[in-house]
Amino acid sequence: MINITNECNMKLMARYPDNHFDLAIVDPPYGINVNMNMGKKKGEKARYEKKGWDNEIPNKIYFDELVRVSKNQIIWGGNYFTEHLKPSMGWIVWDKQVPEGVSFSDFELSWSSFNVAAKKVRIPYCGFIGLGGKKRIHPTQKPVKLYEWLLMNYAKDGDKILDTHLGSGSIAIACHNLGFDLTACELDKDYFDASLKRLQQHQAQIRMF
Repeated sequence: MINITNECNMKLMARYPDNHFDLAIVDPPYGINVNMNMGKKKGEKARYEKKGWDNEIPNKIYFDELVRVSKNQIIWGGNYFTEHLKPSMGWIVWDKQVPEGVSFSDFELSWSSFNVAAKKVRIPYCGFIGLGGKKRIHPTQKPVKLYEWLLMNYAKDGDKILDTHLGSGSIAIACHNLGFDLTACELDKDYFDASLKRLQQHQAQIRMF
């Protein structure tokens, strides 16, 4: 079951008891004021509306609550949140396989609570347009296959998954594809509507075949 809502993540987490979720996979703002139109060509129309969601990182209260409601966590951009996270050996490195000469990072890091050896996954970055030629919903949208890899390597059958920053909804599609229950929220109404539409279109397409 996929349950996604348009609300504050702190309100969502407050409704659940300790350790309710087996695994939280989250992608919070990195606080780097991401370039919303990275890769835009001269004269090209702006790719995304300017928003301020990446101006600062979540506070300690958010990370404490995330750890309270979930047994394990995978946190994208963990290198930006080290003041709020415990030392871990279970880091995950995403090799984006980006073309040479691009101005953004070749790799992205994810902190995890798992006491396992660090791992690297090579999955192509979806690019400015996205896989299949479709425009991306979110400027930091991650591939569905990346979330599928995380679920297949770190989740067990029957696990309840939490995402506090739904963004483009890639994790929702991955959970639908692999049969995991997901509870997720997105505060921004535009992103929420777009991710919900994306999920519904994917579900409808699957039913057709």
